[in-house]
Amino acid sequence: MSGTSEGPTPAADLDRSAVTESDISSTSGGPAAYRSVFAAAPLAMAVVDGEGRIVDANGALGALLGGGSAPLVGRVASDLLDLASDARIRHAYREVLRGRRAKLRCTRRLKQPDGHALWAQVTVSPLEAQTPGAQTPGVLLSVADVSAHRDLQARLRHLQMHDPVTRLANRTLFFERVSAALEAEAYEQSGTGRIGLCYLDLDGFKAVNDTLGHRVGDRLLAAVAERLNGCAEEAGRTRPSVPLVARLGGDEFALLVEDSTGTDQLADLAESVLKALQAPFDLAGHRLNVSASIGVVERAAGGTTATGLMQAADTTLYWAKVDGKGRWTLFDPERNAHLMTRQALASTLRPAIERGEFRLDYQPLVGMSDGRLRGVEALVRWDHPRFGLLSPNRFVALAEEDGSIVPLGRWVLATACRQARQWQLDNPDDPPLFVSVNVAVRQVWDSDLVADVAEILAETGLAPRLLQLELTESAVMGSAGRPLQALQALSDMGVGIAIDDFGTGYSNLAYLSRLPVSVLKLDGSFVRGFQYESDKEGATPPNPADQVVVEAMIDLAHRLGLTVTAECVETSAQATRLRSIGCDTGQGWLYSRPVSPDRISELRGTAESYAVGNP
Repeated sequence: MSGTSEGPTPAADLDRSAVTESDISSTSGGPAAYRSVFAAAPLAMAVVDGEGRIVDANGALGALLGGGSAPLVGRVASDLLDLASDARIRHAYREVLRGRRAKLRCTRRLKQPDGHALWAQVTVSPLEAQTPGAQTPGVLLSVADVSAHRDLQARLRHLQMHDPVTRLANRTLFFERVSAALEAEAYEQSGTGRIGLCYLDLDGFKAVNDTLGHRVGDRLLAAVAERLNGCAEEAGRTRPSVPLVARLGGDEFALLVEDSTGTDQLADLAESVLKALQAPFDLAGHRLNVSASIGVVERAAGGTTATGLMQAADTTLYWAKVDGKGRWTLFDPERNAHLMTRQALASTLRPAIERGEFRLDYQPLVGMSDGRLRGVEALVRWDHPRFGLLSPNRFVALAEEDGSIVPLGRWVLATACRQARQWQLDNPDDPPLFVSVNVAVRQVWDSDLVADVAEILAETGLAPRLLQLELTESAVMGSAGRPLQALQALSDMGVGIAIDDFGTGYSNLAYLSRLPVSVLKLDGSFVRGFQYESDKEGATPPNPADQVVVEAMIDLAHRLGLTVTAECVETSAQATRLRSIGCDTGQGWLYSRPVSPDRISELRGTAESYAVGNP
């Protein structure tokens, strides 16, 4: 008879309370009664001396171990019952033998001579000496077969840890395995010290449930699980272990790779999954085609948590969905950092408006014919306490998504109008500057923009003609209903309406004549085609087509009674060509970068200051 350890004994199995009277050794009838009770007891028992050898054993123990009781006498009990293979149990057993009145209870897996194995609960208790001061007679050892109980526990655990639809490991077992794989002992002593995960869900599975019913949906999940198991088994042929396949809920599955060898292994596994799911599924008379999106994460186990691993996998699965579905995407730390920054900005946008963390810079709008400053465009910046000064492209889209663009836009509008009025009061003898403010289409839908503008103009005292509102071409073209009514009301009020980035959107020129627009701002991509300095060595001449297109747009705008502003003017050569084809105003680094309000006051100079491009 030999035994194998099931692992360290739980702390609850070691009881250091004293054993006062043994049920066997204290039998009132004396040695004869003791022998009778001991031999007839249905519980398998043995008396072991201080050296650990069996002094006496009853028939129940002999039957349990696959032989009679007589051959057990003289045998080393720890060898028979596997009490020496585990260091903790071995130490506790010796303490009992030494008479330190400790009690040991543990569960061991014992192998019988015929090859069968059983689970036994072994209890070791010291025997009391018959007279005070006498040597301890040894210990009483009892053994109970708990195999049936263990089997029941195993079946119950299997049911608790596996999904009834697919028979795969469920979410509980999956996280148990992940946590175990991330423990330091698991990867420091052996293995690669890395972990990998393919996290996937089925594209369009909800439609199957909705149209064919949950019964067909469950059969599809079971069929998918079978193919995933096949992929895992194939991957395990050349690896030390087979990836764990789990269903995490709904149509979400995971393949866990412990001791992964790198991203190539995970990429190969993801590719095999996609390939396995390509073949149609024939279920209940239905031929179904499904695909999956997979998020792939592979990293060192050290410093990784189960929560962090799943967050990365979930994020990467989302990227795979966004990138077009039916594909796998590898976790990218830089992309994730950008996403985390985006989320951090989105969560603090509204409080930042209340805390006054935003400011406005202004970029000059210059007359092309005389080089004089005509107006400015207000550009919002976020002076973030953590990320520093942020340009509009970092947060305006976020503000539009969560609706905070409405209070932010109202603040920008009020601040810009107040500043324009202040410049007018500070320079009463100079022509007043108009201020151009960008407006998001959501401001038109989610607020009363007309009322807001009227109220702000009244409060600041700025004339309506000195305010210009800029909307992108895609927002203006096709406007109907409330947006068109708002634009018309603002135009009737005397406020200028400009189409920003013109030439990059719908370009519905016929519709342009019916909009209350006064200014077109040519997108910078057209102006960049003019970049050519004839006096520079190796300079490439401009493309004649660029000039033809821009000239045609300017001519059309003028015929419709509109003025044209060119964005991104950076060189004097560009300015000269734009002036020659009739462009009205220019904006760009040739004249000035966006600057503070004080600098605008300094830039109210003569035509010559801009003619030479010295802001």
